[in-house]
Amino acid sequence: MDATQLPDDILAAWRTQGLRGEKSFAATMADVAQTHAGAVLHIHSDARHSDTRSAQARLGDVYEEGRRVAGALWSLGLRPGDVVAMQLPNCLENAVLSQAAAAIGCVILPIVHIFGPAELTQVLSDSNARVLVTPDRWRNIDFGERLGRLAPLPALEHRIVVGDLGIPGAKSWRDLPRCAPPNVDVDAEAEALRLYTSGTTALPKGVRHSSASFIAEMASRRHGASSLQCWLSPWPSGHVAGTIAVMSHSLLGQPMVLMDAWDAAAAAALIEQFSVEQTSGTPSHLAGMMEAAARDGRDLSSLHQFIIGATTVPPALVAASEAAGIRCCRCYGSTEMPTFSQCLPDDPLDKRLNADGRPNSGCEARILDDAGRDVAAGGEGELAVRGPERFIGYTDPDLNKSSFLPGGWFLTGDIARIDPEGFVAITDRKKDIIIRGGENISSREVEELMLRIPGVVEAAAIACPDARLGEIVCAVVVLEPGRSLAVEDVDAAFREMGVARQKAPQRIEVVDAFPRTPTGKVQKAQLRGQFGFERR
Repeated sequence: MDATQLPDDILAAWRTQGLRGEKSFAATMADVAQTHAGAVLHIHSDARHSDTRSAQARLGDVYEEGRRVAGALWSLGLRPGDVVAMQLPNCLENAVLSQAAAAIGCVILPIVHIFGPAELTQVLSDSNARVLVTPDRWRNIDFGERLGRLAPLPALEHRIVVGDLGIPGAKSWRDLPRCAPPNVDVDAEAEALRLYTSGTTALPKGVRHSSASFIAEMASRRHGASSLQCWLSPWPSGHVAGTIAVMSHSLLGQPMVLMDAWDAAAAAALIEQFSVEQTSGTPSHLAGMMEAAARDGRDLSSLHQFIIGATTVPPALVAASEAAGIRCCRCYGSTEMPTFSQCLPDDPLDKRLNADGRPNSGCEARILDDAGRDVAAGGEGELAVRGPERFIGYTDPDLNKSSFLPGGWFLTGDIARIDPEGFVAITDRKKDIIIRGGENISSREVEELMLRIPGVVEAAAIACPDARLGEIVCAVVVLEPGRSLAVEDVDAAFREMGVARQKAPQRIEVVDAFPRTPTGKVQKAQLRGQFGFERR
């Protein structure tokens, strides 16, 4: 049996318990559009950062427009299994395109806007996407210039642009020939969604979800939520949390407010305006929002739950949020298994502060030592997981071979322990990634890019703690004699190489030599200690 495959008896048990459905995205979207046609999707656009305007629509209208765009995609030759990529901000077209691709059995591929021409080329090449949809411009990004810098992509047949600026070789979203699509049967276990995430490899990893796995994730989002009251999401499209937000509207009928750029004051105002019950983010999101609400006199009384990823939350911030009636609830997940565990508002405060919740229904955990053996109860080791929302595998077969154990267990690469009450606590990261403002940045990729800068002999990228973003990238370098290197130089070099600016180190440390193991491996823990960088 392929290690990525889940045992038949496990799948059958999940289906019996209603934890993993047997309907495709298209069938589920059709059902939900009928039962929750009035569910509101509000897109807040910050005029200071974007030429677009705030917009709002109801699910029934988004679904019907999605059907018409599905017909347009079909007329362009798209068929079930083809990949439809989009590098769009949070906008109505994003939601419509998700509906359209699903309706004809295409694989939806949202791509984060921070990916520059180099990463975008790699993702489009790896995915064999036949369609790419972008805005003409957004914030400070000229997508005409970005598209012009893509390497040749033989599989990419159609470039579609949302907006008024004509871009050579691209079709206009507005002019697509909308029509009814054919009825298409889609297997719920077939790939329906793909996301690319940075990790221990230098290049983004293609993470494949089926309709069944991602709908199971949607069901887990209801865990602890009392009703279909409004939620707010600050996460960008292409990030797994941003994709969950868009899909929560289309697959659950969840009223949603999406922000196309984070603004704490705007978030506080939106919570008041829409009586938002739940949102998520980092500690800096929560702190900024509460400070803005106090300053501007905003009413946050509707907000009961703030979900934070597996990270430390300052006690003073927790005390302030608790006093305001906002329960901080930590959770743990990844693009591969978006929500494995989560704390609930009624859990004891010490659990919500120090643990990442109990596993969701149907989810299982194992704690393994370096030899792959289960550790004793209460011990620490690598966390292996499986559950209804577990992805169906990477696009890279070699990654699948190294990431799964027999029985469908996924090796997370994170170190954890489980307490007697069943709460999971993530204690370290086995994977050497840097998490900047919720985005995974591959240290290896940064190192390879640094070595392309003249004068850099060796480079090691490590996480530097940051009060606002959690972590930023610090590059420790060995330079040629007589050379110097400033942050501004590195920032300019990364822009020239066409990669996301978020990956450019914001701190540079120059050393004469790296501490190494007897086998020559750079000892990054020692480097972090040398500069006083303590990882959570």
